[in-house]
Amino acid sequence: MRKAILAGMLAIVLVVTAACGSGKPNQLNYPVQPFEYMNQDEQMVSLTDLQGKVWLANFIFTYCETVCPTMTVNMAELQKRLKSAGVEAELISFSVDPERDTPAALRSYLEKFDVDFTNWNALTGYTFDEIKSFILRSFKAPISNDAASDQVIHGTAFYLVDQSGTVVAKYDGMENTPYDKIVRDVKALQG
Repeated sequence: MRKAILAGMLAIVLVVTAACGSGKPNQLNYPVQPFEYMNQDEQMVSLTDLQGKVWLANFIFTYCETVCPTMTVNMAELQKRLKSAGVEAELISFSVDPERDTPAALRSYLEKFDVDFTNWNALTGYTFDEIKSFILRSFKAPISNDAASDQVIHGTAFYLVDQSGTVVAKYDGMENTPYDKIVRDVKALQG
């Protein structure tokens, strides 16, 4: 009996140690599908361009009347905190309303939030069906048009993507954005 209890406790310690051992976020394991889309400066940005870099992704649109402004404020705050901590990461905002979100519209929208475009790309240049499929396959997040309005229903998470293009974690992009945890997780991936 005593040996069984000790063996059980040892097994628990080993599992906890293994889970915490690397310190790297590994909550998810979603490979991002290859893409090449246009940013706010009409430049093409692809998954290949992001190879070897840690990046954070979210989904927005410029006509959003609900969650997008809050998410963008939070992403801008995260950008400032990463920079202050000396941590490099790319920020990628995929438009979920590509028919209306031209590169100029995306640039104008992000400028309202005083973002630094040196490491933040807002992407468009695809159809709604293409981005819907891409987001579902790459981030396991559904999006849909709201039949009762001109709005798009989409997730509000921030996704952390490692250097190999794999989504490894997601975080609340709204009220409880864990800025410090995200900064630590980005550092851990780079460490």
